[in-house]
Amino acid sequence: MQQVKDFQEECEALAKAVDGLNDDGFKQPTLFKGWTIGDVLVHLHFWNKAAQLTLFEPKEFQTLIKEVFASFEGTGLRAFENNGVKQRGESLRDEWKTLFRQIGRDWIAVDPKKRLSWAGPDMSVRSAITARQMETWAHGQGVFDALGKTRVETDRIRNVVFLGVNTFAWSFKVHGRPIPAQMPFLDLAAPSGDRWVFGEENTANRIEGEAVEFAQVVTQTRNIADTELVVTGPVSHSWMTNAQCFAGPPETPPEPGARFCSQ
Repeated sequence: MQQVKDFQEECEALAKAVDGLNDDGFKQPTLFKGWTIGDVLVHLHFWNKAAQLTLFEPKEFQTLIKEVFASFEGTGLRAFENNGVKQRGESLRDEWKTLFRQIGRDWIAVDPKKRLSWAGPDMSVRSAITARQMETWAHGQGVFDALGKTRVETDRIRNVVFLGVNTFAWSFKVHGRPIPAQMPFLDLAAPSGDRWVFGEENTANRIEGEAVEFAQVVTQTRNIADTELVVTGPVSHSWMTNAQCFAGPPETPPEPGARFCSQ
């Protein structure tokens, strides 16, 4: 299952970026809602642990997810995650690395079509590990930006692009807006230089540009105004101003310039 290898490579890229940090370095804030670099690792590690539970200990996962939902009415999800992950700083980094490498070994031979429970609807193993890659890539963007580093992108970003494409209808539904009858045509340039196209050829509604920038918009790590994507047509503009490829309540993209990084 290539998606497992892609998840591991995404994690290793982020691990390399934070390997030189000491405990104080993890307290550095990012441009994502005031989270520190350490907060990002807490979040990623918490949900990686949850992914292991839903695959190997589904009853324990059901208990955990009930507690997660209850936290919305109590101390809040961030506090719940912080309570569920005790390590901080360098020890957290090491624990996170150990677990994501274990996931790589554990998930590689699992049936990609096996169904797993999650916080929302059930999903396949393939979709679950892709979601873990997306989370790592999206939250990792804030870490790279905070450290002033440029992530070397590869064609594994295609998995995140696929999520963006597959959640076209969701991006409208979650915001309580009518779902357009047809998705805009996408013509994207992969990091390798390959051309990725999605949807039916359409001159009225289309989006053209770098696949990485499309992924940044659908994961809400960049405002569409801070990319060079060429957006044509009302459906395209409506999608790109509210794109959301992740589950949960409606979220709005960062303001123009709020998470822009010139590097």
